[in-house]
Amino acid sequence: MSDITRGGQFLVKETKYEDIFTPEDFSEEQIMMRDSVKEFVDKEIWPNKNRFEAKDYAFTEEVMKKAGEMGFLSVAVPEAYGGMGMGFVDTCLVCDYISGATGSFSTAFGAHTGIGTMPITLYGTEEQKQKYVPKLASGEWFGAYCLTEPGAGSDANSGKTKAVLSADGKYYNITGGKMWISNAGFCSLFIVFARIEDDKNITGFIIENDPSNGITMNEEEHKLGIRASSTRQVFFNETKVPVENMLAGRGEGFKIAMNALNVGRIKLAAACLDAQRRVTSNAVNYANERIQFNVPISSFGAIRYKLAEMATSAYAGESATYRAAKDIENRIKLREADGASRQEAELKGVEEFAIECSILKVAVSEDVQNCADEGIQIYGGMGFSEDTPMESAWRDARIARIYEGTNEINRMLSVGMLIKKAMKGHVDLLGPASKVQEELMGIPSFDTPDYSELFSEEKELISKLKKAFLMVAGGAVQKYGPNLEDHQQLLTAAADILIEIYMAESTVLRTEKLAKKEGEENVKEQIAMAKLYLYKAVDVVTQKGKESIISFAEGDEQRMMLMGLRRFTKYSNMPNIVGLRETITTKLVAENSYCF
Repeated sequence: MSDITRGGQFLVKETKYEDIFTPEDFSEEQIMMRDSVKEFVDKEIWPNKNRFEAKDYAFTEEVMKKAGEMGFLSVAVPEAYGGMGMGFVDTCLVCDYISGATGSFSTAFGAHTGIGTMPITLYGTEEQKQKYVPKLASGEWFGAYCLTEPGAGSDANSGKTKAVLSADGKYYNITGGKMWISNAGFCSLFIVFARIEDDKNITGFIIENDPSNGITMNEEEHKLGIRASSTRQVFFNETKVPVENMLAGRGEGFKIAMNALNVGRIKLAAACLDAQRRVTSNAVNYANERIQFNVPISSFGAIRYKLAEMATSAYAGESATYRAAKDIENRIKLREADGASRQEAELKGVEEFAIECSILKVAVSEDVQNCADEGIQIYGGMGFSEDTPMESAWRDARIARIYEGTNEINRMLSVGMLIKKAMKGHVDLLGPASKVQEELMGIPSFDTPDYSELFSEEKELISKLKKAFLMVAGGAVQKYGPNLEDHQQLLTAAADILIEIYMAESTVLRTEKLAKKEGEENVKEQIAMAKLYLYKAVDVVTQKGKESIISFAEGDEQRMMLMGLRRFTKYSNMPNIVGLRETITTKLVAENSYCF
């Protein structure tokens, strides 16, 4: 394990299928955990979807308490504080399968177990952890997280909430307003960020929810989706907080907030996976039952197209999310083996893969929206009705592109963090980028390679897409240097290329691993999904690469880069895309569900 992967390195290093973790690698314990979560959702949540849609906040709290009794709230909490102390993959697994039935419960669960509990387990003092974490792990108490303010959205460090030390130095008085606070209506504890004097950075505090201590709330927000997720504005007026309830050190709140978001991002991706599986399964069921022109609509090519694309994006999302989750888990174990505390190891492990966390957050949140949108379309007029589960799935999916940092912010972060890592020498981008420059000057090889082995052409194409990224991003960095941050349209185009590379590579490697284990003949649908995903990824890289090159390069340089882009996105053997979709849908329709 000495040659352990670093975050962002997938771009410059060939990853072998043996080195990635896939959902097919779940241990027996993980499969049992997954099945007990699915059973809980199918019994407690799915049959009561209408109660969530009717804004039954008390019911959300009731189901959260049941989840606590089942131990689902304590998966990531260390055993010393009443938790199960399970690994990072287990945490993502529970988050995945508990979140698929309704966004209302998914948000309550995510806000409590993630940003409501985790900052204390990761940054709290021993006393703070002993006092609060066991209650949060059991579901006796629920947590909420107060960062966003009316004037401070994406610029999280610009909050105006004030913390003023009392004359006797024993407590802080907190004054200010917070908005979009998930779980506010039933939480026992807030993690609140406020500024002390004129500090550059905000500071975190643990505040118990006691209305007699200057804490008031607005009514529940009226929202497009996640309707039974309690979301309120919370106001603090001279709220007294003992000094020992400061979280980490003074001015460290911004760091806490950013690291909590990194974990939140990969968990948000996980939380969108089972939603996609369920939407796809429901769409297949409906298409098989709905008869038009004397045949089920699942026999129509236009519908089959949609089902294949929905299944493929779900499969790709799973592939990439569990790959990253395991990389993070390995990194945490490595740090612990080197003597770091569990807290430190987990923080650094997730921070190492912050680029992948941002990539996943963007890709999977956009896929779940598209999936739900096509689900409505397959249901036709019924899809628009509240009597079917599609319209609520579509509404619930919409928030995923906004929270944990908007997708626009995350796109820019993914490329920005990659460039920073290169500057620090953690990922060598300059070497490979200059090699690409040399290759552009050289004469291309006209040999016909041997592509007889499964995925040999696809893997070569992925390595060429990486060159396309290095060429485009390298060209932009050369032209604008540190001012590249001011060119957001170029950054987001580069991010789209980066995202497609990671997602496509994860999907191909997962499928290669599966084919080696099960035999190609037995996984032809997964092979079709991997090839279909890559084909579409190449299209995105072509379009975004071209858009960037013609926007920052001119003359000979532009011509050379466009020629390079054509070379780096060229198939020797084009796949039969309609054939691939047919292979995928035939299996879906026969199994009457998402079955991969």
